Amino acid sequence: QVQLVESGGGLVQPGGSLRLSCAASGSIFSSAVMGWYRQDPGKQRELVAAITSGGSTDYADSVKGRFTISRDNAKNTVYLQNSSLKPEDTAVYYCHARVVSNRRTYDYWGQGTQVTVSS
Repeated sequence: QVQLVESGGGLVQPGGSLRLSCAASGSIFSSAVMGWYRQDPGKQRELVAAITSGGSTDYADSVKGRFTISRDNAKNTVYLQNSSLKPEDTAVYYCHARVVSNRRTYDYWGQGTQVTVSS
């Protein structure tokens, strides 16, 4: 069983920065594709950024150039550095892990952390 625990959310002014962290339990972290999603009430959950076990990254167009995803396999932790934050970045941010094992795909989610961008 894998557990993901996010931290680092909060209230920030427009133009500010936050760093979200997601600590993973279990031994699968180094092989997992890790991602950050976000969801506003009444909207679908959307992918913000993802990083493979090899370090390749992908970003939603809306955050390219402002957000950076990274991972530390020694600490079983993935990070999302949010910069130049905008009010429309306000959402609950969820950590996600996808693991493929024995031809089966397993998806794990954290509980979410609120990011509010407001003056």
